[in-house]
Amino acid sequence: MEYHFRIHREGSGYWAECIELSGCLTQADSREELRMNMAEALDLFLDEPPDSLVSFPLPRRNVSGKSIQKVPVSPSIAFAFLMRRSRLQHGITQKEASRRLGFKNLYSYQRLESGKTANPELSTLLKIRSIYPEFSVDLILGGSGSKKMQRKGSASASGRR
Repeated sequence: MEYHFRIHREGSGYWAECIELSGCLTQADSREELRMNMAEALDLFLDEPPDSLVSFPLPRRNVSGKSIQKVPVSPSIAFAFLMRRSRLQHGITQKEASRRLGFKNLYSYQRLESGKTANPELSTLLKIRSIYPEFSVDLILGGSGSKKMQRKGSASASGRR
């Protein structure tokens, strides 16, 4: 999953803004420092608390223009973001999602919506796909299924091949 930043030069330094996420900004003294800061700012911006009701937009597929840089989201942050986004699009609570996935407690589900703890087993991924058919691991990893989900941009998209 990659978002797009527009880079600006100001004085002796740089600043960048995420095109898809209003308010996601960073600055630095050098281009190299700016690259690292963009990745950190993006991850911090998307890593909402697990009980958050905020649902950010998916990245755009094609963004072009002067001084545009693609910035990847850390896989664990991307996973947690997509879990929360899918749950909110389906209009269910964390408790209901936990029940549908067969978890013994709510905390087990909440770990999936936290970028610090999201690390599901393969069997859990299969269960996730059963309640969120649009959920795409390809989108997280940047594979071919990501284009399909982004193109449709809705809960009805399918990452299945």
